[in-house]
Amino acid sequence: MTPPEERRLLTPEEYTQAQASPEFVELKRRFRRFAFPMTVAFLAWYLLYVLLSTYAPDFMATPVFGNVNLGILLGLGQFVSTFVITHVYVAHADKRTDPISDEMRERLEHHEYATGTRGDGGSVTGGASRA
Repeated sequence: MTPPEERRLLTPEEYTQAQASPEFVELKRRFRRFAFPMTVAFLAWYLLYVLLSTYAPDFMATPVFGNVNLGILLGLGQFVSTFVITHVYVAHADKRTDPISDEMRERLEHHEYATGTRGDGGSVTGGASRA
């Protein structure tokens, strides 16, 4: 059995190079374009639920069927929306951010940011692909 390959630790300069790369800028842009609007939408939905519960108890007590009222359904909707957002984020990450982060991780592991070149012969300063 051969010993595992010795891995060299990354230098602060390599992390700085990676952080300054066009790929990282694109990765942050894609993440923020999804995360910020989704966070605002969820917080607005949650705040609406809290405000309705506090200031419109008669509305929230509106019977829907049997002992189930609108407040219970909207409360359960909070859980459902959390699971939906999680599912949508995973699909977004799989398609839009994970490919870039996987490529960057691979390049970091091969110390390509330290040398200023890519494994495919290109330059580190090349543009990020837009999917």
